[in-house]
Order: sequence, then structure tokens, then C-alpha cells
Amino acid sequence: MTQPTVALPFDLLELKLRPPHLGRRSVSRTALVERFDDPAAPPIVVVCAGPGYGKTTVLTQWADAPGQRPFAWVSVDRHDNDPVTLLTYVAVALDRVSPIDAGVFEALASPGASIEGTVVPRLGAALATVDEPLVLVLDDVHEIDNRQCLDAIAALARHVGDGSQLALAARDNLALPLGLLRTRGLISEVGADALRMGEDEARELLEGTGLDVADDDVAELVRRTEGWPAGLYLAALSAGTTRLGPGDVAQLTGTDSFVADFLQTELLAHLPPGELPFLLRTSMLEQLSGPLCDAVLASSGSAETLASLERSNRFVVALDRTREWYRCHPLVRELLAAELVRSEPELVTPLLGRAVDWCAANGQESAAIGYAQAAGDRDRVAGLMERSIQPVFQSGRVATVEAWLGWLDAHDGMGRHPAVSVIGAMFYAVIGRPTASDRWADAAELGTHAGPLVDGSDSIESWRALLRAFRCRDGVETMRADAALAVSGLAPRSTWHPAALVLLGLAELLNGSAETADDHFADVADEAVDLGAADMLPVALAERAIVAIGRDEWVRADELAEHAIFVARRSRREEAALNALVYAVAARIAVHFDRAPSAQELLTKAQRRLPQLTHVLPIPSVQVRLELAGTYLALADQAGARTMLREIEAIRRRRPDLGSLRRQADQVASTLTTAGRDAPGVSTLTAAELRLLPLLTTHLTFKEIADRLRLSQHTVKSHAMAVYRKLGVTSRSGAVDRARSVACSDPAARDSSCPRDAGAPRRVFHGGIRKQGTT
Repeated sequence: MTQPTVALPFDLLELKLRPPHLGRRSVSRTALVERFDDPAAPPIVVVCAGPGYGKTTVLTQWADAPGQRPFAWVSVDRHDNDPVTLLTYVAVALDRVSPIDAGVFEALASPGASIEGTVVPRLGAALATVDEPLVLVLDDVHEIDNRQCLDAIAALARHVGDGSQLALAARDNLALPLGLLRTRGLISEVGADALRMGEDEARELLEGTGLDVADDDVAELVRRTEGWPAGLYLAALSAGTTRLGPGDVAQLTGTDSFVADFLQTELLAHLPPGELPFLLRTSMLEQLSGPLCDAVLASSGSAETLASLERSNRFVVALDRTREWYRCHPLVRELLAAELVRSEPELVTPLLGRAVDWCAANGQESAAIGYAQAAGDRDRVAGLMERSIQPVFQSGRVATVEAWLGWLDAHDGMGRHPAVSVIGAMFYAVIGRPTASDRWADAAELGTHAGPLVDGSDSIESWRALLRAFRCRDGVETMRADAALAVSGLAPRSTWHPAALVLLGLAELLNGSAETADDHFADVADEAVDLGAADMLPVALAERAIVAIGRDEWVRADELAEHAIFVARRSRREEAALNALVYAVAARIAVHFDRAPSAQELLTKAQRRLPQLTHVLPIPSVQVRLELAGTYLALADQAGARTMLREIEAIRRRRPDLGSLRRQADQVASTLTTAGRDAPGVSTLTAAELRLLPLLTTHLTFKEIADRLRLSQHTVKSHAMAVYRKLGVTSRSGAVDRARSVACSDPAARDSSCPRDAGAPRRVFHGGIRKQGTT
């Protein structure tokens, strides 16, 4: 299998990227496979039925059919409730079939990238332009409840290229907004009725176990189970385990309550000695391997036990051809987990604790946190989060971090774990959630932390000081004292040390000590690369460019800005909000050197990042807007400059003491005239309107957008009307077209999601219509 040409943001589980191994006794579902593979079949296939209906099996048989198109496969699980995690698996699956644009992976790896505005359009373009028709399978989609993930899947469904298909399998009615595609006849839906087994298939299944069942008994069994494949499977297992006669298997019923009783009395009770305790005590594990089970059970020989269970076809199936990983049948696992809680409740916490230990030691941090949450071990969850949040966030998995923090908050863990609270406050600050950042910052000042922190720092006070300097609640002088405390208190090898130096440099700069500030920024350039804190380097270089401009050293400023852009792009975190400063400063320099087209492109890049820069990050938020305002003035865009100054004033009302920034804002304001006061245009879009703009290009209604943005529907509609007016359009469709033309001034967006070679026709399924047209 080919690997992506760029580094992935996190390690992938190979098991999720290929169809599961089919057991030798699986029943061929030829009719369903032929239905899926019909050349006239719609581009979207939805397989929806309860557990035990063989959804995965039939899709796997489809993938294994002779002469089949290439399959890109993703087995979805609960850890994929993060759009970056889910879409990274989708991108890798597609890339292994047909190499896709590296820009998709770059966007996924950048924690500031807009899912709706950047990631999904790039991935959708990749899906629409694959070299050969393929089938993309997303199995077990019912595990997803994150709205951004569901929106992303729905958006990808609109980009299925001609001859390709998207197959979705789930247990219940999908929450995906696919109504428009349904009304246009572009979805083939396969439900429980189609998945039920008839008498011929039931006979094949039973005979596969060595049973010779009379036709009348087969017919009676199918009637009692209503063709439910799991019920038929249980009957076959029962015959092999309890030595029932062929006629006795027909007595099985398919009701839910009976299934549990049947599993307990007819199957589990007849397992060989040792197998039931093994299955019972590993029932909390989502997937099984020999080393993991050995660790959980504090024993040995688990690999042999798993292989034996798989060979005897008792509940356990192999997930890979090497038989390293297995899973227990979901129905059996649910029963066993409930039975473990009932019969041996004292074992649950120790077993989960050992699962946490093994997963944490083997690089499976998300699984470790999940098992710690299942155990209700708040302290253990917090300890794992303290080590994992920063790398997980830097890999782009913002929703995963939010879910972890939400769990800790719901379990009264904010004030009890100040180290995690510091991280949470910073996290919410850089993603533009000021209210949440305030709550976590207040919690960070509570509680104690014994011993060194994960970065090697001796005291939580250095972390708290860094957070206070970061947020600058109490003015520049206090910020300088806090930043100095952080610089001296953080471990020299702490990845946060460069950030503390940047903050100390900013405090000096805003107090009028530009030379001292420049020295600190230069130190960051030395430290950041060495410590792997590359996200601070472009910011430090941009600040040095500002200092050079203050000295009227424009050529030097241009060199620094160019270096900052290069480093930001190479860092895989180019979309980070703080990099808005890099592009804003570069735009100002471009105007100075009469490079107007370049300045417009750089302005677009800076403006896209504005929504995340709020009063909770007051200094960079004001600096970016000051640079933009000055550039707009140089381009004779009075209205754009005035918009920036209004947003600066809103920040100043919350953070009045920002040193020399106040004077700089007043100087810019003094140069404004009444000309162009009410002129509309892209530059006059506010941060709130810019936040809305990517969502306007999606299928979401205003109500759904309001839910995503945590706003009222009325507010969203008001913002939308303002966007229409400023873009010079009268409808949402017009705003979409205008927004895309604006985005195309950014080469990164142009490469993957904007019109190219407009005269070259290409067949593409887009927006729910198969048509001959342009990309």
C-alpha cells in the first residue's frame, strides 16, 4: 500500500483501513452484492439495520467480489467523533487507491484550518477527481454523533465522481442530512428487510457448521427469527456447543429478551472451562489482542486463547489476516459486559485500569483515556490529558480535545487539576472561545499540583504565570512580570518556553523597549526549532519584522516576513490563528513595495484567520487588526480600515491597558476621512461575519448553522444579510459564488477547491447532480 507523501498528523490504526477478514463460514450474499454493483445504481449506498444483520459482511463481500473496482475502506469507531480524525482516515483510504493532493493532508494537520471552508472542499475535490472509479466505504457510521463529522460526510456525498460510489453502513436511521439526494433519487437504501436471510441462505449457514437440518426445520427457524442473520448464527453456534439435535435449533426465537437468555443458558454456560472467564473479563475491551488481554488479565497465553476461540467460531472473529487483533461479537460483548458488572463488580475498575496502563504505554492515548473515562477515574483521565492534549491539538484534532475537556468539566475536574485547566484555558483562547477560556482560566488558579509537570517544570506557578501573560487581563506591566516569571520558572526544555519568551518580548515592545523586545524574539528563533515549538517561530519573526518597520528598515522587514511565511507553511500549522499576524505584516510590507496583487492575497490569508482572534488574546488580536487597517488605508480602502478599528475598540473595552497599541490605534484613526464610510466590500466583513462565511457555502440551513455556531437563528440571519450586502449580492447562492472567488485568491485554496481550466469539461457528481460540466 502506498503511503501519503506528507507526514500524517497522528498514527493511524491499520485495522480501520481495510475490510475485516471474512470467516470461512460466511454465507454468500450474492443478490445484494449484485444490487450494489449494478452500473445503474445510484452513487450513494446506505445500508441501515440493527445489530446482527450482516451489514459489514455484505460490504466486505462486495469489496472481495472478482473484477471489483478499488475500495477505500474506513471502519468508523467512537474515537472518530472528531472531523480531523475521521477525514484523515478518509483521505488516507482514498490516497491508497488514487494519490490525492498533498494539500488535503496539510490542511488536516493544521489545527486552525476550517473544516467547512478548507478541509472538506479540498477532500471533496480529491474524491471528485480520483484517477479511476472507486467505492468509498464508511462502516459503522452510527458511532458518529459529532455534527461537524456528519456534515462533512454529507458534503463528501455531493462530490462522488462519475462511476464511483459512497457506501455508508449504520445501525439506525442516519442523522446525515441527505434529504436532497434522496429526493433526486441518488441514494440506494438497503434496510433490514433486504438483509434478512431466506431459507437457502439459512441452510447454507447451518450446513456450514456441519448440521444436516431438514427443510421443514429450516423454514421454521427462518420464520421464528424472521431471517435475522444473528439469530440464525446463534442457532448454528448453539447446535455446535450444546449438541442440540437438528430439529431443536428451530426453537430459537429472535426477540431481544430471549436472545440474552439464550446466550446465557444455551451458549455461555456450555463453553469449555476457562473460556467464559476470559470472555467475561475482557468484555470491556473494544478490540482484543494477545498482549492487551495478557495485561488486562494479568496472565499469559491470551493470544492462543483468542486463536482457539476464533477457530471454533465461538463469538470471536479476527480483524486482520495475521490474526493479531480480534473482536467479540457485539451482542455477546454487550451481554458479557453487563454480566461482569452484575457478577464481579469489584473486578471492573482494576481491569479497566490495566487496560489504561497498556494503552498508554503502547501509544494508544485516546483508547487509554476512553477506558479511564469508563472507569470514572477522573484523576487518571486528567493525568493522561495533561500529556496528550497538546500533541493531539497540534495534530488538528480539536473536537477530540473539546470532548476530553467537556468530560472533565462534567465530572467536576476543572478546579481539581490546575495543570489541565491551564491547558484548557489556552486551548479555548486559541480556537476563539473566550467564555470557555475564562472559565478554565479561573479554574487554573485553584487547587494544587504536587511534583513536576509533564514538561519538566518544577511548579504549577510557572504555568499559571504563562497563562496570565498569554491573556493579559491586567495590563502590560503585569503581563511583563508574569512573562518574566514564566521564562525563569519553566523548564529550559519546555515546549512552552518559546511562547513565554514571545510574551516577554511583546511586553517589552508595548512598553517602548523595542531593542530588548527584538533580543527576546531573536532568542525564540534559536529555541523554537530546537524544542519542536515551530508554531512560535513565525510569530517571533513577524514581531521582528514589526520592530524593523519601526526602524524604517523595510528591506530587513521584508526578509523577516518572507522567512516567517516559509516557516509557517513548513510547520503544518499554517492555518493557526496566530499566523494571521505573519500575513498581515507581510501584506503591509507588500504594499510598501508596490506589490499590490501580492498584498491582496496576503490580506485574504490574514482575514480568514480573524474569527479566532478575540479579546482573550488581546495583543495579537489588536496587532493583526492594526496591520490590516494600515494596509487598507494604503490601498485607499477607508471602509476596511474603519471595520478593523471598530473591532480594535471592542477589544480595548475589555482589555483597556495594552500599552502602545492604544496610541497606534489612535494614530490610524486620525488619518481616516469621511470618504468611503459606508462602502461595502470583502474588507469590511467583521470577524463574526467571516466566521459565518464558510458555513454559507455548505448545505446547512440557517437554523443548523446557528446550532453549530452556538448563536440564535436571528443573529445568523442578520450576519448573513450583512454578508450579502458587503459582497454585493442578493442571495445565499450569490454569496457562495462570491466567497469562492475570494477564496481563489489564495493559491492553497485554488489548488484544490477553486475553478481551474474553466474551459476543460470533466464529468463530475457535484451538488447532487451528475452532469457534464466544468470543475
